[in-house]
Amino acid sequence: MTNPIRLGIIGCGEVAQLIHLPTLHHLRSLFTVTAVCDVSPKVRDAVGTRWGVMDRFADHHALLAHGEIDAVLVANPNPFHAETARDAMRAGKHVMIEKPMCMTLAEADMLLAEEQASGRVVQVGYMRRHAAAFTEAKQSLQSMTDIRLARVHAVIGRNALIIGELADVVRPTDLPPSSAEALRTAAAERTVAAIGSAPETLQSAYALLLGLSSHDLSAMRDLLGVPARVLYAASRGVDGRAISAAFDYGGFVCQFETLVDSIPRFDSHIEVYTPGRVLRVEYDTPYVRGIPGRIVTDDVGADGLARHTVRHAWKDSFEIEWRNFHDNVAGNRRPAMSLSDAREDLVLFREMIECMRHAVTFR
Repeated sequence: MTNPIRLGIIGCGEVAQLIHLPTLHHLRSLFTVTAVCDVSPKVRDAVGTRWGVMDRFADHHALLAHGEIDAVLVANPNPFHAETARDAMRAGKHVMIEKPMCMTLAEADMLLAEEQASGRVVQVGYMRRHAAAFTEAKQSLQSMTDIRLARVHAVIGRNALIIGELADVVRPTDLPPSSAEALRTAAAERTVAAIGSAPETLQSAYALLLGLSSHDLSAMRDLLGVPARVLYAASRGVDGRAISAAFDYGGFVCQFETLVDSIPRFDSHIEVYTPGRVLRVEYDTPYVRGIPGRIVTDDVGADGLARHTVRHAWKDSFEIEWRNFHDNVAGNRRPAMSLSDAREDLVLFREMIECMRHAVTFR
């Protein structure tokens, strides 16, 4: 494509304000944001004014009817991802969907059918898999044989603890309480459709899997493949948001653990163990743009342990993701982070929830 892709943003909340809009401005030779959409007049006007976007809409249908759009970013609340992406494809637009692409397998299958019918490029926002450290780790792993163990770890402080120190996000304080209640109802209905009737702790655990854990477990699948089965999964805590699990990879087991607490830090990594090498990919918070991931390798050295750390260039994984989306649209290529790829997460999450449902709590 010789001209920038004309992009409409549907959902102008936290991630759009802090990450996507600054990144797209940096990539203004590749993208032009021509329209924004948000149910909150306060948010859409503030975002439109800050970034010089004059066409502002309260409804995504109106934005999709706008003639100056080639593609959309779907960044509205999770319960509405499937409907919005479907409507965008039907309107002939290419689509970048923030994770999770949807909440249920039925929605995923509907989106896959729409993708095939529309012929549009649809990409899911698993930005961690675009990080330079991750792509190098994938290459390094090809030479590692006899994997004995893997670990996926994500223990972070609530995002608000970090965001509050970085920026003043415009919040939808102008919306009535009924709007928040409608969102909670929509999320609850889709959660029941996804995992069946479940106690609130399991519903909360499923929300965490769709949110933070979709990054971790999508990266696990990309690095190690799809596990044969879930050996174990349990959620703990009054809100069910402390999760541990074990995945069967045949010759080895991958341990998974995640927790969101009140300590302002970001501790996220993937480790792969062989008898002679340990490979570790470390991530930092995505809300500080440009912080690179790290690769740490432990090997047998001449005098014992040899540890090597590589900190990659200050290139943000979201920037790499958007460049990849541009290339996919320009070349009409199927993304690696496709709808069918993201569907694997929903299958895995449902298996994990079933394990959690039957896990025994000892007191």
